Amino acid sequence: MNFFKHLRTVGRHRREVRKLCFKAGLVWQGLTHDLSKYSRAEFLPGVKYYQGYRSPQAREREVLGYSAAWLHHKGRNKHHFEYWTDFADGKRVYVDMPAKYFAEMVCDRIAASKIYLKDKYDDGCPLEYFHTRTDRDGMNALTAERLEHFLTLLKEKGEKEMFARLRQYVRENKKAR
Repeated sequence: MNFFKHLRTVGRHRREVRKLCFKAGLVWQGLTHDLSKYSRAEFLPGVKYYQGYRSPQAREREVLGYSAAWLHHKGRNKHHFEYWTDFADGKRVYVDMPAKYFAEMVCDRIAASKIYLKDKYDDGCPLEYFHTRTDRDGMNALTAERLEHFLTLLKEKGEKEMFARLRQYVRENKKAR
């Protein structure tokens, strides 16, 4: 039973991210977003720990003390700020995310809020999640500041204005990485 519920949730999330990525001008990223969720390493734990109202990775962490699915996922998906953490001279280095991956992260966070909160979603929910559940200490300071800016813009001005500015940000900051 959880197999089909998890499959449906992943599909709904990917469709929502795709729609939002298209609004941000990120066609390829919208089409390829989170394909690793269908891998054995991520999909099977997703089925096992499925709850429907939050990421199965949260439950996997409660049971095991860590999430193997998350470790697999964040290492393959550049739209997660954790992907951009490195080590140099014995300390962590938090790299500022390239614009196109940053914009995909914004889309991912909005989509996740919409999928898990359903009819309780409003444009302030992604910002609230950022303030209450994001490890800002593990994020590059400029990335965190930029994310807060765009999520605040979403809350105060709505999707249309926020996506117009996000598209502009991506256009103005195109870099190969």
